[in-house]
Amino acid sequence: MNADVRHEPRTAEREYDVVLFGATGFVGALTAEYLAAHAPAGCRWALAGRSLPKLERLRERLAAVNPACADLPLLVADAEDAEAQRELAASTRVLATTVGPYVWYGAGLVAACAEAGTDYVDLTGEPEFVDRMYVEHDARARETGARIVHACGFDSIPADLGAYFTVGHLPAGVPLRVDGFLRSNALVSGGTLTTLLTAMGRGPQHLAAARARRLHEPRLPGRRVRGPVGAPRFSRETGAWALPLPTLDPRVVARSAAALERYGPDFRYRHYASVRHLPVAVGGTAAVGGVALLAQLPPVRRWLAGRWEPGRGPDAQRRARSWFTVRFVGEGGGRRVFTEVSGGDPGYGETAKMLAESALCLAYDALPEVSGQLTTAVAMGDALLDRLQKAGIRFRVAATD
Repeated sequence: MNADVRHEPRTAEREYDVVLFGATGFVGALTAEYLAAHAPAGCRWALAGRSLPKLERLRERLAAVNPACADLPLLVADAEDAEAQRELAASTRVLATTVGPYVWYGAGLVAACAEAGTDYVDLTGEPEFVDRMYVEHDARARETGARIVHACGFDSIPADLGAYFTVGHLPAGVPLRVDGFLRSNALVSGGTLTTLLTAMGRGPQHLAAARARRLHEPRLPGRRVRGPVGAPRFSRETGAWALPLPTLDPRVVARSAAALERYGPDFRYRHYASVRHLPVAVGGTAAVGGVALLAQLPPVRRWLAGRWEPGRGPDAQRRARSWFTVRFVGEGGGRRVFTEVSGGDPGYGETAKMLAESALCLAYDALPEVSGQLTTAVAMGDALLDRLQKAGIRFRVAATD
């Protein structure tokens, strides 16, 4: 579905092709390991973080995977040092960051990349951060040619590219409806828990950022795009209970649909957790609601976050047993298609893979001539879809009606 591709990078003169910031964190180190094993020959990439000793220890580990990494450049920068972030952005064609919560630590790097014309990818699942960055930096990124692509991990590539893949198997020029149903057995890390609790405790800021974005976003003349929360229901298509997931994912899908006419004149996407047993569905809903309520109290939020500090996560054996599937039901023009995106450990192994492949895609692939704040489907589309399939994440058509 992509058109108007470009072939020459605008920042080819930069010192690096890719810089990974936050490389010594839990997901950052997994991303670095993936790049060490899969970055193409001649890729000029570097590790960045605030602690030189930690970066040196990580480089030693990577050299055991790939001896060429023994000379990997190390860049010291702090997430709260604006000058260091500007120098980091100016040094590279693509900057990938794993440092969250992004609402606390991410704004400076987005600003630096938008100003320098540097492509940017992150792992945020924080709607407030994404909306704020759009209001503050989308216009400048369009001027400089920077592609600011948030949510390049499990939030929200399976939903975004899964819906994109599904739409590609439906008729063009007609109203389309797509529902996504997520199942997984994965655990979360301390960093992810901190991010979730932070987002839950920032309701007023979240609403204010969403209102500000609506004032800045252009209208869609002659088209309609929606990403409603939906209601709990039993899904006959999946044989399970469908619980609405009010995450960033449906918003990302809707923004892809707004930017790409292939999604039709009237598009709707809903995103659900798929739970087979009713007691589990009821208990899970109650637990999430209870945590969200407690997260409104700062002392309780800090206590909950302290149960598993950032930098820790599931061990390799547990990650090896983890998996995810997102099943999609798409309808339009008298046709119905069932598709599926699936893979291994979603929050860590596969997220590291998605982030790394997104950065490499921006650095090397022929892509649409677009800039500003973009989704993965709009910025990379078929090129990233192809990369992820080759990397072992499965996109398939399960059935058609």
